[in-house]
Amino acid sequence: MSLEIVILAAGQGTRMRSALPKVLHPIAGNSMLGHVIHSARQLDPQRIHVVIGHGADAVRERLAADDLNFVLQDKQLGTGHAVAQAVPFITADTVLVLYGDVPLIEVDSLLRLLKHVGPQQLGLLTVELDDPTGYGRIVRDADGQVTAIVEQKDANEAQRAITECNTGILTLPAGHLGDWMSRLSNNNAQGEYYLTDVIAMAVADGLVVATEQPLDAMEVQGANDRRQLAELERHYQLRAARRLMAQGVTLRDPARFDVRGDVSVGRDVVIDINVILEGKVVIEDDVVIGPNCVIKDSTLRKGVVIKANSHLDGAVMGEGSDAGPFARLRPGSVLEARAHVGNFVELKNAHLGEGAKAGHLTYLGDAEIGARTNIGAGTITCNYDGANKWRTVLGEDVFIGSNNSLVAPVDISSGATTAAGSTITQNVDNQQLAVGRARQKNIDGWKRPEKIKKP
Repeated sequence: MSLEIVILAAGQGTRMRSALPKVLHPIAGNSMLGHVIHSARQLDPQRIHVVIGHGADAVRERLAADDLNFVLQDKQLGTGHAVAQAVPFITADTVLVLYGDVPLIEVDSLLRLLKHVGPQQLGLLTVELDDPTGYGRIVRDADGQVTAIVEQKDANEAQRAITECNTGILTLPAGHLGDWMSRLSNNNAQGEYYLTDVIAMAVADGLVVATEQPLDAMEVQGANDRRQLAELERHYQLRAARRLMAQGVTLRDPARFDVRGDVSVGRDVVIDINVILEGKVVIEDDVVIGPNCVIKDSTLRKGVVIKANSHLDGAVMGEGSDAGPFARLRPGSVLEARAHVGNFVELKNAHLGEGAKAGHLTYLGDAEIGARTNIGAGTITCNYDGANKWRTVLGEDVFIGSNNSLVAPVDISSGATTAAGSTITQNVDNQQLAVGRARQKNIDGWKRPEKIKKP
C-alpha cells in the first residue's frame, strides 16, 4: 500500500488573537504543525501535502523540507475544499487526512486506522466525548454501521444526543477521492464544503466505513485559543513525563517538568522540580539534576550531578563531573571525568580536563584547561580584544590564584602557579610562579574624604 498524507493547515485561528498563524503556535518547543509533520513522517509516506492559507509564507518558510509539498488554499471554503486542493498532486493508493492544529495524535492510533483502508473501505477515527458540543456526530444504522457524519449546526435533537464524535482524521482509497471531491456541496448551515460529506457518499457507493478510536481523547483535541493551547501543553508534558518514568527516571513532581525536544535517558536518573530539557539531550545512568535547571542540546554522562539553578546549552559533561549551583555552560563547553564547575561559573567553548576545578565566580571562554588544574575564585579569561577571539591554554596541575585575569592568547604550562590578584599577559613555563600585580604602597597619615554638608 502506497501512502500520501494531507495535512490541513490553512486556518486563521482568530481566537488566538495573534499575528502568528495558528498552526505555528508552539507545543513543547515545536509548532503544532511541526508535531503533526513529525508523526506523519513516522508512517513513511511517499509524500506529505500541507494545505496552507492564512500566513502561508510564514508556514512555508518555517517548515520547508524536501518531503513536504505546500498547497495553497486561496479561500478557506471548508475542509472538503482544502483536501480538494491537494488531490491533483496525489498518486498513491491511500490518503490519510490530518490537521495542523491537532498536535498530540499518536502514531499508534494512525497505524491502527490505516489497517482499515482498502479499495472498498475507508477508515474513520472517532472519539467518545462526555460533552460532544461543537463536534460532528457519527450516525450509525440499526446494524451499527456508519452511515453519515452530521455537523452540530446541521444536527437534529436526536443526533445532538449522540456522544460518538468525528475527529476529522480519516484514511481514504485515493481512487475514489477525485470523484467525491467533485460531488461536494456547500448546501449547509455554514455554506462550506465539508470533508465529512464524503462518508455518506462512500456509503452510497457501497463502501464500508470502519472506525477506530484513540486510546486517549486528548490525542484528537485541537487548539483554537490560548487556553486550549495551554491544556495541550500540559497534557503533552505529562505524557512525556510518564514515558521517562517508565524508562527508570525519578521525577520529583511530573507536573513541574518540561520536555521540549528529543530526550534519551538511562536508569536511576533523578530529576527535581522545574527542570526544562530542550533540543537533543542525552542523560546516562545515575545522573542527578537539581531544581530549576535548563538543559539544552547537551550530553550528561554516567553519574553527572547538576545542582540547582544551572543552565547548560551545548555542553558535554563527562562521567562523574558536576556543575552548579548557578553554573552556566554555554556551547562548546566540555567537562571530562570528575571535573568540577561550581557556583556562578560560566564556561563558553572551554574544555576542562579530567579532575579540573573551577569552584566559583569564574568565567572561562575559549580555553583549554588541563587535568587536575585548579582555577581560583574571581578568575576570568580575557579572550576578546574587541575584534577577535583568542585562546587560553592551561596545562595539567596548574594552580591559578584567586582574582586572576588571563589575557589571551596565553599559555600556562603544566605545574605552573599564578599568584592571587595577577594579570597574566605572558606565557608561564613549567613549575614557574607568575606574579602580575602592582607593588603595594602604604601611605601614612591618609585622610579620607568627607561628605560635604549641604547648606
